[in-house]
Amino acid sequence: MSEASPSLAKALPAVAFVWGQFAPYHRDRCEAAAARLAGRYRVCGIEIASRNELYDWAPSAAADGFAFSTALPGRSWQETSRRDRLAALTVELRHSGADIVFLCHFDQPEIFLTALWLRLRGKRVFIMQDSKFDDRPRQLWRELIKAFLYLPYHGALASGARTKDYLRLLGLRAQRIVLGYDTVSVARIRRLAGAPPAPAGAPFAARHFTAVARFVEKKNLPLLLAAYDLYRQTAGASARDLVLVGGGPLEAALRAEVARRDLAGVRFAGFLQEEGVAQGLAQSLALILPSREEQWGLVVNEALAMGLPVLVSENVGARDTLVRQGVNGYVFEADNVEGLAGGMVRLATDEAEWRRLSEGSNALAERGDVAHFAQAVAELIGLPGAEAA
Repeated sequence: MSEASPSLAKALPAVAFVWGQFAPYHRDRCEAAAARLAGRYRVCGIEIASRNELYDWAPSAAADGFAFSTALPGRSWQETSRRDRLAALTVELRHSGADIVFLCHFDQPEIFLTALWLRLRGKRVFIMQDSKFDDRPRQLWRELIKAFLYLPYHGALASGARTKDYLRLLGLRAQRIVLGYDTVSVARIRRLAGAPPAPAGAPFAARHFTAVARFVEKKNLPLLLAAYDLYRQTAGASARDLVLVGGGPLEAALRAEVARRDLAGVRFAGFLQEEGVAQGLAQSLALILPSREEQWGLVVNEALAMGLPVLVSENVGARDTLVRQGVNGYVFEADNVEGLAGGMVRLATDEAEWRRLSEGSNALAERGDVAHFAQAVAELIGLPGAEAA
């Protein structure tokens, strides 16, 4: 990517992206936006805190093509107050000089106040979101309050069709909602994996099932263990391993359930950084995501980048864009143990079907690439020619 001279870059107007903590895919998005907006805007990536107790991401690597900063360096989101976060973020945004700001975490009071402050200062403010109406039971009075929280925003960068529909319900105009939020760099995943996407790479017989998720209730991992148990009863001695990547408060309960069911073959890999996840996917037969609630599921993007078929519940937001039933995977109901187990049996025993679905994932992988984020940003801020592109 060609970069503007320091003096020219400093003179360019700025676009800022704000997240609670930077993960590798946030870096992907800022780099892609910086490349797309080069010569017209400079890009600033701002994380509010260095750590988040929910995700043990390593500190963000050096930024490529964009300015990166932390509002509360060395601190975690959970150990800071709303007042601290509001004060530090407004200072950081002033320092960035951004006239266009993309915010996340709309439901946090400090983010709403930041959006309101920016709007009163004449800035253009957009929300980045992947929540869907069907994530949980909704109550009218809560939704009316929530609609108020969107008043400062000029538009939204949304993940998929269900998110767009939900944002329209909450009062945002359809023409100001653009899809492309939940994306990753397909090239980065493939580079880190150190292996080609399936069906190349590891042989069919050597691959295992993989689930990448926090060990919390909404991820529905007990159902996965029940389905794996049923799959093993069918597969017998030829049963493939199931690798659980992640951690969280339910780990002890999940380990106890594995012991109770005597599930030989279940392996706990712990929380893995970006390279470990990519390399694990390169050795996998399929990704399984059985969530009862899943706004998107970025690991689906990563699985497609490595050519993996996917087994996902219908609640997973990514299925709208990235999963086609019988094309690159199977979709099942979040309470359907037999449906998931049946998909596992078929993928584990039918190599021709696995290869066919793998090729389907390769064909769909581009839909989850970060280029769509950059294009959506260009469209929302009104970059000339963005809609035609």
